[in-house]
Amino acid sequence: MTDPHAIQPSELDQLPDRDPEETAEWQASLDAVARAAGPHRAAYLMRRTLERAEGAGVALPKLLETDYVNSIPTAAEPAVEGDEEMEHRITAWNRWNAAAMVTRGSKYGVGGHIATFASAAWLYETGFNHFFKGKESPDAAGSGDQLYIQGHASPGIYARAFLDGRLTEQHLDNFRREAGGAGLPSYPHPRRLPWLWEFPTVSMGLGPLSAIYQARFNRYLTNRGIKDVSASHVWAFLGDGEMDEPESTAALALAAREELDNLTFVINCNLQRLDGPVRANFKIVQELEAQFRGAGWNVIKTLWGSAWDELFALDTTGALVRRLRQVPDAQIQTYQTRDAAYIRQDFFGADPALAEMAKLLSDDKIVECFHLSRGGHEARKVYAAYRAALAHKGAPTVILAQTVKGHTLGPGFASKNANHQMKKLTVDEFKSMRDLLELPIPDARFADGVVPYGHPGADSREVRYLQERRAALGGPAPARRVHPLAPLPAPADKTFAAFDKGSGSQNVATTMAFVRLIKDLVRDKETGRRWVPIVPDEARTFGMESLFPSLGIYSPKGQTYEPVDRDQLMYYKEAKNGQILNEGITEAGSMADFIAASTAYATHGEAMIPFYIFYSMFGWQRTADQMWQLGDQLGRGFLVGATAGRTTLTGEGLQHADGHSPVIAATNPAALTYDPAFAYEVAAIVKDGLRRMYGEALPGEDPNVFYYLTVYNEPLPQPAKPSGLGIDEGIVKGLYRFNTAESAGLTVTANAPRIQLLGSGTAIHWALEAQKLLAEEWGVAADVWSATSWGELRRDALEADAALLRGEERVPFVQQALQGAEGPVLAVSDYMRQVPDQIAQWVEQDYTSLGADGFGLSDTRDAARRHFGVDARSIVVAALAQLARRGEAKASAVKEAREKYGL
Repeated sequence: MTDPHAIQPSELDQLPDRDPEETAEWQASLDAVARAAGPHRAAYLMRRTLERAEGAGVALPKLLETDYVNSIPTAAEPAVEGDEEMEHRITAWNRWNAAAMVTRGSKYGVGGHIATFASAAWLYETGFNHFFKGKESPDAAGSGDQLYIQGHASPGIYARAFLDGRLTEQHLDNFRREAGGAGLPSYPHPRRLPWLWEFPTVSMGLGPLSAIYQARFNRYLTNRGIKDVSASHVWAFLGDGEMDEPESTAALALAAREELDNLTFVINCNLQRLDGPVRANFKIVQELEAQFRGAGWNVIKTLWGSAWDELFALDTTGALVRRLRQVPDAQIQTYQTRDAAYIRQDFFGADPALAEMAKLLSDDKIVECFHLSRGGHEARKVYAAYRAALAHKGAPTVILAQTVKGHTLGPGFASKNANHQMKKLTVDEFKSMRDLLELPIPDARFADGVVPYGHPGADSREVRYLQERRAALGGPAPARRVHPLAPLPAPADKTFAAFDKGSGSQNVATTMAFVRLIKDLVRDKETGRRWVPIVPDEARTFGMESLFPSLGIYSPKGQTYEPVDRDQLMYYKEAKNGQILNEGITEAGSMADFIAASTAYATHGEAMIPFYIFYSMFGWQRTADQMWQLGDQLGRGFLVGATAGRTTLTGEGLQHADGHSPVIAATNPAALTYDPAFAYEVAAIVKDGLRRMYGEALPGEDPNVFYYLTVYNEPLPQPAKPSGLGIDEGIVKGLYRFNTAESAGLTVTANAPRIQLLGSGTAIHWALEAQKLLAEEWGVAADVWSATSWGELRRDALEADAALLRGEERVPFVQQALQGAEGPVLAVSDYMRQVPDQIAQWVEQDYTSLGADGFGLSDTRDAARRHFGVDARSIVVAALAQLARRGEAKASAVKEAREKYGL
């Protein structure tokens, strides 16, 4: 049996020890201290030794966890450069108005959150007064700092904007009441309040992920010479409960690996999430510290207020620090709500040394420490943490600030498990809060039980101080600015026209057509450098490896190695000024890249043109929440779902076969979804997208949209663009006639039955084959239409319906295009029928559809299409059945065709 106390083998045993005797002496010294003074003293000495080693530059692995105390001792805290008393007054007004706004709104049932900002007020106020650079900051002009505000804290940000004159009482009374056009959105929503909010954050986990990639994109802009934004700092305010979201910690290693010291996370550790404690039986601060340290971040813990200094000075045995590490978070919360006698017994009574210490402490002192004194509630401690974060170089910083959720809102709120759902205070509770905050609000102002807003006056010392501090830092914050940028020059027409002639006999997939177009566009002298190609480790799948040596893959380290394929033409080239963002296997990270690039026109006053190409199945299905975030943030650019469709990706199976991304995309009001069939359509759509988003938008067009294109990996001959008027308009609007039976050279009689075949994407090739079979084998004339966007046809039709309700005469484009087209309409795509059925109610002809409903499967393309009933012969049978129902074809023809084709 193995002795559990025996010394276990160490990895150091395999390395030579040049002086075993010296090693043994060190080990013996440690053993002696542990015997004489106890293991805690031995641990203390080891910690001190490690600190000295680190300071001397000795390369040692760092500890993942430190004691449950502040990282910055009180004696090392710098003095706050400002008027602390004045900042206390400002913070008191903000606390009051945030609570008043939510409480007043509760009578309308609109809700709101009070407790989050109450705990984090000093975390924000200290930053606004001393650290957060505005858009006019001398060293970060046009950009300032980027602030990711915790969503549930929005009432406090509105309260501050009210104090500085950017909002009125009417605005506050319209919190969460936006339908009238003058309301305030519940959370940070740039699309709803575009002059204030820059970043939507309330979909938890997306804020921290986006903040990391924003800081990374800032470095990208600087390293590529687009704009020097090295003075901009990214601040992300997060909740400790929010850190449970996988996205919150998904990119920590990236931030450390790329040494993003332009990034600071401020995690409000009030130890509570929505329903109760974050780590009831554990300690979330210690867990987060280990997680961030392990990822390579600089960690600053700001846990205890200055009232604890006396207690730590009395802790000569280390018993207090040991006890703080032992007590789980839920018990810390309980102490906050219990009296001194309970705390003496439960906390101090657990250790004789602590019991002796407690005899030296008054009840008031114990209550002050355990009820009120948290590092996140003291300006000096927050200021010290922020200063230290900005001073640290070579790694991002996370500040773990301990607070009390519901602080200053009274005993009915503070640390209560339900306080996230508590939307209002009573009048008596407000009066108690007023007295605590020492605000000059008389009882007479509580008329009819309505809580008044408080304001010291536009010319008061508080407001002047607030505005002076912001002026010194570069203007108001948060603030979103859309700079008056000149439209980007349009690329030469020949770049797009090159696709009009088709590919002849050469087989070209639409994925390759898109990549070829991009290769030409990035060479444009005016706008080429503004393209931001983004790909999640699938560039070779999409045929993009030819861009590696010409554009380079972005890496802040450059290329520190000799690539294995250096002797090849398309070698793997990394560069500090590289243009391609090759993100590895992370669709979420790639989307965060896209969001940062797509909003650079507002964040930094630089129009960038991102395109993100991905497996279509792994775009909207995985990251649709970020695409909603993108729409909220008013991003612009091109999302490209490659290897699209349910039947084109042979052999990959159920989880790779996309049959529904256009359905998900249709739910996003900012997404313009296209399913182009041919190379010239891809070129026309991209050309129009560049015009709308980056050039001259037409009257009534919103430039704050993004395009989603589905492209296929099925190499086929690309036809020439049909001649005639209205083709480009039809491509952009969503539908045009590609050919008729006659123009296709098919022989049909003058009185032959006729049907209209609408196809999108790769499905148009099946429709063209069906067109030929219908004419040659069944005497049916079919016209083939390319439906480039079922979604845009639907959007236009919905707008037409709305116009009719306003008394305006408008005919949907789909009706205009199909007007006079003979016979029924049969629509087909490589997606579920719900995709083409988006337009069904506006088609005046008889309408039916075919699609690849159900789960995908592995097989050849032909077998998969036969399985789903969307191949050419299935289209023929469906067309004959549709004509037979109208009496324009024999019913027997349907049976005959089904048997002939083995269906």
